[in-house]
Amino acid sequence: MTASSKSAAQANTVSTEQSPAERGRALRDTLGQFATGVTVITTLDGNGQPVGMTVNSFNSVSLDPALILWSIDRGSMSYDAFTQSEHFVVHVLKGDQQHVSNLFAGRGADKFGQVKWHSGPGNIPQLDDCAALFHCRRAQNIEGGDHTILLGEVLEFSASGGEPLIFHRGRYRALAGE
Repeated sequence: MTASSKSAAQANTVSTEQSPAERGRALRDTLGQFATGVTVITTLDGNGQPVGMTVNSFNSVSLDPALILWSIDRGSMSYDAFTQSEHFVVHVLKGDQQHVSNLFAGRGADKFGQVKWHSGPGNIPQLDDCAALFHCRRAQNIEGGDHTILLGEVLEFSASGGEPLIFHRGRYRALAGE
């Protein structure tokens, strides 16, 4: 490590002397250095009503068996729907679907009345025109701090392609040219 890179790294170091709120904000900002794709995950609640939320914690786990994971805050309004539903669909958003991400990140509003969608396998809502989708059976809920990690077995998947919607440092981003 060079002297200049060492001093830059030390400038961003968070100490245990900071308040929990300061540490939490600093951790969130530091985690934001990792660019992620943006997904919307949908399911049905206990009354059979469509539920959806924007998630960037989606990740692959295994190819054989085909498994993915994502996490949900225990305080989320749709926590019970996702942690109790047997199936869910992960939609990888395209670069021009920032409006869909913002819609499903918000509370209230008739989210499904503002997007094109159809009922997929098991009547789970499937958004139209996404870069990819994964229809999953919820395999396991794993407690992890203030979140629950949902492990999903991939039952069906498809990809239509297109540039993905990227989130980095609190903003939507475009892929750099090739």
